[in-house]
Amino acid sequence: MITLFAFGPAFGLPDSSPFVMKAETLLKMAGLEYRTDRSGFGGAPKGKLPYMNDAGELIADSTFIRWHIEKKYGIDFDRRLTVAERGVAWSVEKLLEDNLYWAMVHARWMDPVNFAKGPATFFNELPWPIRPIVRVVVRRKIRGYLGGQGFGRHTTIEIERLAARGIESVAAVLGDKPYLMGDEPCGADATVFAFVANMLCPVFESGVRTAAESHANLVAFHGRMLRQHFPAFVQG
Repeated sequence: MITLFAFGPAFGLPDSSPFVMKAETLLKMAGLEYRTDRSGFGGAPKGKLPYMNDAGELIADSTFIRWHIEKKYGIDFDRRLTVAERGVAWSVEKLLEDNLYWAMVHARWMDPVNFAKGPATFFNELPWPIRPIVRVVVRRKIRGYLGGQGFGRHTTIEIERLAARGIESVAAVLGDKPYLMGDEPCGADATVFAFVANMLCPVFESGVRTAAESHANLVAFHGRMLRQHFPAFVQG
């Protein structure tokens, strides 16, 4: 059976990482049997989650997981899309993964209140003498990643303006369709769902969340995908 190495549920989400949620949603969309394992971070081939063990073959990174699923199991998540539509879907994925992701990281890790409610809890199982030290060191490392990527060089207001524009663009592509590119889901829907779910997470207060909440079609899309693939996490 396929094993997906994940962080696990947190903050009311199926996983605290949108990339893990993307990979797990793709497995569900493909109808493949799998199990999740929360103990695999130390063995991650690229030092990050998710990665997948499929009959002894390790596949790291959510996009390579998708390509592996498509190649090995003969599944084309974008089979109903034209060449141009495939280009749009890929562009939306990259907007979310390589741009809006960093706005989310900034909101969770750099805001002291959000950090205390969220990422700081990742280290709760560490012994007290080293727990606060590790929190400071890791947070400083994240700040460095943000600076190197570029988002960390902007003010919070500037970051939220950039995020709002990106979120508006995703909402515009979705429009009044049930799924990103039409009446049936494609591969990018797993990515959009995972990121919108994390943006809407009620644990964190930020301009990113406010921007996502302002688009009724994104909120409805999130609810639709959540009911289909993670019904246990539907509130009420």
